[in-house]
Amino acid sequence: MRIMSLLVAALVMVSLYLVIFQREEIIAFAAGEPAGADSAESDDAAAAEDESAPPSEAQGADGAVPVVVLPSKAEPIEQVVLVRGRTEAIRQVEVMAETNGTVVSEPLRKGAFVEKGDVLCEIDPGTRLVTLDEAEGRLAEARANLPAARARLSEAEAALPAAEAAIAEAKARVPEAKARLAEAEASVPTAEAALAEALAQVPTAEARLQEARASVPTAEARLSEALSSIPAAEARLSEARASVPTAEARLKEAEANVPAAEARLQEAKAGVPAAEANLAQARAGVPAAEAAVEEMRARVEEAEINLNAASQLSDSGFGSQTRLAAAKAAHEAAKAGLQNALSQLEGAKAAVQNALSVLEGARAAVATARGQVESARASVSAAKGQVESAKAAVESAKQQVESAKAAVQSAKGQVESAKASVQSAKGQVEGAKAAVQSAKGQVESAKAAVQSAKSGVESARVGVISAESNLEGAKAAVETAKSGVESAMAGIQSAEAAVASAEKEIERLTITAPFAGLLETDTAELGSLLNSQMGGLCATVIQLDPIKLVGFVPEAQVDKVEQGARAGARLASGGRQVVGEVTFLSRSADPSTRTFRVEIEVPNPELEIRDGQTAEIVIQSDTQVAHLVPQSALTLDDEGVLGLRVVEAGNTVGFRPVEVLRDTRDGMYVSGLGEEADVIVVGQEFVTEGVRVSPSIRETGE
Repeated sequence: MRIMSLLVAALVMVSLYLVIFQREEIIAFAAGEPAGADSAESDDAAAAEDESAPPSEAQGADGAVPVVVLPSKAEPIEQVVLVRGRTEAIRQVEVMAETNGTVVSEPLRKGAFVEKGDVLCEIDPGTRLVTLDEAEGRLAEARANLPAARARLSEAEAALPAAEAAIAEAKARVPEAKARLAEAEASVPTAEAALAEALAQVPTAEARLQEARASVPTAEARLSEALSSIPAAEARLSEARASVPTAEARLKEAEANVPAAEARLQEAKAGVPAAEANLAQARAGVPAAEAAVEEMRARVEEAEINLNAASQLSDSGFGSQTRLAAAKAAHEAAKAGLQNALSQLEGAKAAVQNALSVLEGARAAVATARGQVESARASVSAAKGQVESAKAAVESAKQQVESAKAAVQSAKGQVESAKASVQSAKGQVEGAKAAVQSAKGQVESAKAAVQSAKSGVESARVGVISAESNLEGAKAAVETAKSGVESAMAGIQSAEAAVASAEKEIERLTITAPFAGLLETDTAELGSLLNSQMGGLCATVIQLDPIKLVGFVPEAQVDKVEQGARAGARLASGGRQVVGEVTFLSRSADPSTRTFRVEIEVPNPELEIRDGQTAEIVIQSDTQVAHLVPQSALTLDDEGVLGLRVVEAGNTVGFRPVEVLRDTRDGMYVSGLGEEADVIVVGQEFVTEGVRVSPSIRETGE
């Protein structure tokens, strides 16, 4: 076996020698030329080269290995990635039924072209239209209930401020009622004191009446005595003279009582104008309060009109929530103003009643004072009469002692005076009794005022409790109204969902093409039952314009492919060539082949390219600088690295690792040699790095 290896090696060496060093002779021999002529020519050429070679080359030629060198310059080339793939439809979908029913449309046959939205299958609606009408009716009913619920809510919310204002007003009335009660209770002792004073005057007046009545018999006795005898008249003269100081004292006492009675009368009269002025002022406040009430009622009506308009505009979508809120605020303010005006009107009316009570009291005081003045004046008149009578009696006794008639007349005057005294005393008794009755009336009025004030306090407290109860009721009404609004809204939403569901169900009855394309299958046959739960297939639609070219790029070349790059393909059927661009490059490799899916979109307006055809795909990559070298020049170093041996400075051999970029008919494009390189294309297997060579230049194209 070893001998055979040596023989084979020797034959290879001889063959290489002949190919390299005897190449021209062999070519000439093959062409039928004389061997001697070629030998002589080659010897002459060699001698000429030896003579023309520089001394350094001549020296190198002696110990250097002869090689053939190809000068190469880098040139830009377009990178491409070659993959095999297939065509795929850009879209393919199985159009399924989303509802159940019987097909009522004529079928479309496979291969037919449909546009987007074309009807593929129509399903019998059955009772779905009735269901839609029912759902729409429920929706209309629910929407009709919403305004009423909102109106109840607005009404309940509008009642809250009034209830709160009523609580505040009722609480404000409690202190006022307590103040009136305290005032009424304070007036009771004063009235009782006045009653006691009036009762104390009654015995005095009755005593004076008894005294006056007792004086009548005396006067009559004096008359009889005057008639009987003059001495008796003289005695009466003495008695009359003695009675003059008493009458004058009584006169002074009666006259002293008159100014006090008149002062009381003036004081009582002075209180009447003030009471009348207060009454007039209180009555004058009533029209203003009524006008304010009418004005606030007009504002409330205006605010209600504005609120209704804003609410209707907001419900119809033509008004903003801000305007609606402003209208509600204005409405609430107007209602609060109306309650305030009503409270002012009630206060004005109460002031009028109070002023009337004060005026009646003042007038009663005037009447009482007048009675006292009249009584005092009567007492003065009586006292004057007594004085005059006494003086007259004295004068009569002096001048007409002898005259019995004068004595009789004097006695008669005394009788009349006594009777006048009786009348005066009766007037005083009546006045005292009237004062007692007036004082009793004041006491009863004060006690009635106390009871009225107590009732007012209780009424105010009951009003507070009632107002609080009304407020709680108003709050409960608001919560109930809110619940009603929420229930109405929920009803509307439920009804809208039912309408949408019914409309969607009716919409699902018509199955349309999702995109323009070809029918891959017949559409469902007339009368067939489509069941969404059982996968009721209406039709299969594919879109072939544009069409996809799908290939799988090796892991080593995936970085050369970019999305948007131009690409071409040659179809296996007919060799048709198409051009497109990369639309997708997978980020995940196939776990079994370690390749990456790439998709190229190609126009197919005539729909001539079918789904599933085999194609050879060429994807354009970035331009790169490379050298074109013969495939035979590639070799391996001691470590198995692919590269080229080149001639470096000093005609020494160097090794350059290269990367094969493209394989062509003219050779291989490689990178890794720099801009220029002298590539050893013959004899590279017989030299290693650092070996001196004698290069022979081969021009490109030889």
